[in-house]
Amino acid sequence: MAPTAEIRQQTVESTLHHVRDIIERQGVNRDALAEVLKALEGLAAQREIWNEAEFPPPGADERQARYLIDQTPEQTFALYLNVMRPGKRIPPHDHTTWACIAGVEGEELNTLYRRLDDGSVDGRAEIEVDREVRIGAGSGVALMPNDIHSVLIEGEQPIRHLHLYGRALETLTERTTFDVEAGTRRLMDIGVQTRSTGAR
Repeated sequence: MAPTAEIRQQTVESTLHHVRDIIERQGVNRDALAEVLKALEGLAAQREIWNEAEFPPPGADERQARYLIDQTPEQTFALYLNVMRPGKRIPPHDHTTWACIAGVEGEELNTLYRRLDDGSVDGRAEIEVDREVRIGAGSGVALMPNDIHSVLIEGEQPIRHLHLYGRALETLTERTTFDVEAGTRRLMDIGVQTRSTGAR
């Protein structure tokens, strides 16, 4: 194993062990996720282990490359590295599991929304902007399972950010996306194909 890959594996394993301990002790709540995010930001700060040589950007005709870094055999505590080009937009959506995002390099604009309706009408949803969070190196955001956010990559260079989920994206069959203007919601597909890095 190359030295960088070995360092990355050891660092990731240590970080995720700490994250699992936080969730097992405290459960899923905003205070616990604040601690998880701090740990993830520490992992993201080690920029040399998330380098372009090992995790190249998407092709010229693509906007996103998503790499699976690690997950448990049960597909929980799933860590991904997202490399996205300017112009990439991900519409408002939830995750149905907790999520934390931490910047390695570059900046993404996250818009967080609040839901106004009670969810009683299937396929309908009324949401409005709550706040915007710019995630760059040294910063991040933590999201509860029902939190709603959208993503926009601006600027001129690809961004690299770590995304950590309570369950692997590939298992999130109930995740939904929202159309603000139409006032609707529907099931959301996974988007781009995840690239494997030999994770469990």
